[in-house]
Amino acid sequence: MGKQSSAASRQSPVTRGPSGSPRTPPPRVLNLDRLIHERLRLGIVSALAVNDRLSFNDLKRLLDTTDGNLSVHARKLEEAQYIACDKSFEGRVPRTHYRLAAAGRRALEKYLAHMEALIKAVRD
Repeated sequence: MGKQSSAASRQSPVTRGPSGSPRTPPPRVLNLDRLIHERLRLGIVSALAVNDRLSFNDLKRLLDTTDGNLSVHARKLEEAQYIACDKSFEGRVPRTHYRLAAAGRRALEKYLAHMEALIKAVRD
């Protein structure tokens, strides 16, 4: 009973395209940024990417979610320094605004590039 060499067992199988030529394997899905990949967090980051800043209530309406759900997901993004949260008062009314941080913009661009590569690999 011969053992396969460890190098041979690590090689990925060659997939063939419609013409029979070798196809480049798609990037590993496991490399996706799991923090952004979640639907609501992707929505938050995407909305902030096209707006300078959005209030908590604007995000809540835009993403059609609850206060608690938005709060939990925004906090995760804030802890990762993907978004920044500014709290203030207008009179006696508290206001919370979010903006996309530089790290969040880089993470979103990397995520989108990865998704585009996956789409291209599937279509080729």
